[in-house]
Amino acid sequence: MLLLYNSGVRLYFVAVYIASFFNRKARLWIAGRKNQALIRLEQSIWFHFASLGEFEQGRPVLEYFRTTFPRKKIVITFFSPSGYEIRKNTLLADHVYYLPLDTAANARKFIDAIQPELAVFTKYEYWYHFFNESHQRNIPLYIISGIFRPGQVFFKWYGALHRRMLGYVSHFFVQDETSKELLSAIHIANVTISGDTRFDRVWANAQHPKIIPVVKEFTAGHKVFIAGSTWPPDEELIATLATQYPGWKFVIAPHEIGEDKIQKLISLLPPGSSVRYSEIANTTDVSHLASRVSHLIIDNIGMLSSLYQYGDIAYIGGGFGVGIHNTLEAAAFGLPVIFGPEYSKFKEAKDLIALQAGFSISNEAELQNVTNNLINNQTFYKDAGRKIRRYVEEHTGATAIIVGHIKDGIPQEK
Repeated sequence: MLLLYNSGVRLYFVAVYIASFFNRKARLWIAGRKNQALIRLEQSIWFHFASLGEFEQGRPVLEYFRTTFPRKKIVITFFSPSGYEIRKNTLLADHVYYLPLDTAANARKFIDAIQPELAVFTKYEYWYHFFNESHQRNIPLYIISGIFRPGQVFFKWYGALHRRMLGYVSHFFVQDETSKELLSAIHIANVTISGDTRFDRVWANAQHPKIIPVVKEFTAGHKVFIAGSTWPPDEELIATLATQYPGWKFVIAPHEIGEDKIQKLISLLPPGSSVRYSEIANTTDVSHLASRVSHLIIDNIGMLSSLYQYGDIAYIGGGFGVGIHNTLEAAAFGLPVIFGPEYSKFKEAKDLIALQAGFSISNEAELQNVTNNLINNQTFYKDAGRKIRRYVEEHTGATAIIVGHIKDGIPQEK
């Protein structure tokens, strides 16, 4: 099985290398790993995140260690360029790297260099050689905000190698009872139900959001529909609402902001009705412009979590692809959330639907029906807003559980 795993890792590298000739993300993935030089450390605390979403999810734990152990060296690794390129200069770490390809030699070299006292992986990402090397050196390895489903390879007859990986983990902090039961069924008992650290992150953000003056002025005095992390199928649906609610402002933050993607989005909207954030970021009279256009397109990354403070209804993209993006950022501000049909892997989406504070749609008619209900039935709208905000608040606390367990294993600073 290990031979198959190693072969699969190398085949993945070859596939990405070939893709790098015509795909920007693949080029960054290859170049970033090829060019990085590791700085040798005596000791460190190592956090690994698959991408930007996992970084934000694990951020409350990362912030705790940065604040509590200010002289400890913090090392962050990312698998994806979408995490590394945006957070490579974060002040929450001393060193930020791409995670090297998972081979035995790379794992030894990387861990030799950073000498971690402990490692924290968030939600996903299970790499055999990095886990095995940590285990062999008695480096505590923690999974936080973990979530498991019956369909995963760990629970299949052919998943022996992946089950062995789980055996190298010192402790699992999982989101729900189902995850704990699944791990118990394969004889893993070092598990705590802590909940999801994303709730702590989004709740803290909602209490003290970053003010965005341009958006504040653009939306002032209007009802606001915010569409976050959208993909083309989402944008085609949202564009149909443009003529239905002429008094509303629409703020759209696409998941991908390449020029071709932005121009495609603009072409879906009524001519002359939209403006890009970059075009008005330094404008002194945004209110005059806002009187003429109703769609603001956010053509940058990193602003979305603060945008929701200006909204009344949120649409979360990704539900017509591999799965919806972060609904909780909007929920923390009390915004009812709408999303596409691919949400089965997301517990919070199911919870929000059960509360009638989140709404899944599959087509234009369903989107318009949900939006009409929220706009025209104020009792229904306000009730959804109260329930969704309370849901987020009631699920905070995962960070305290996690750090309460991990911190005692860290040598105190002198």
